[in-house]
Amino acid sequence: MKRLLPLIIFILLALLLGFGLKNADQKSLIPSPLIDKPAPEFNLPLVGKPDEFVSKADLLGTSYLLNVWASWCVACRQEHAFINEISRSGLIPVYGLNLKDETADATGWLRQFGNPYAINMADRDGRVSIDFGVYGAPETFIIDAQGRVRYKHVGVVDQHILEQEIKPIVATLNAEQANAK
Repeated sequence: MKRLLPLIIFILLALLLGFGLKNADQKSLIPSPLIDKPAPEFNLPLVGKPDEFVSKADLLGTSYLLNVWASWCVACRQEHAFINEISRSGLIPVYGLNLKDETADATGWLRQFGNPYAINMADRDGRVSIDFGVYGAPETFIIDAQGRVRYKHVGVVDQHILEQEIKPIVATLNAEQANAK
């Protein structure tokens, strides 16, 4: 029995871990305290244009999707074609937040895979990403016209996330904006 005890404990722990992973909701694993709160302040240079800056104040007045990406991010490559499709669809403006990348790497990556970003900011030291609560790339936010964070998704955006999460939020923002007029 003494010899079986470690095996029994291991099996119980593996079952517990498996159950937890199977039933875990990603949002409950990494909640964002910024939901429905003002987005962090920032003033960042554009990728490839170090003399041009964009601040949070410059983006007020329109809702947008903010995609945190990097050329070194394998999962970003997986989602990038889909971010291009969202941008082309015109559903919502797509802005980029390039995380801790060298300018040449970021601009080369965009030339190779396409640039879906109407505005693409360089967060070279990662401070703005930290303020947004970013754990790693890719992460995606929806910011409303008043500059509040309305949504956060950790990981790759795909068709399911677009249909089940992003489109309903964009529809709500569009309705709120129409009612405000």
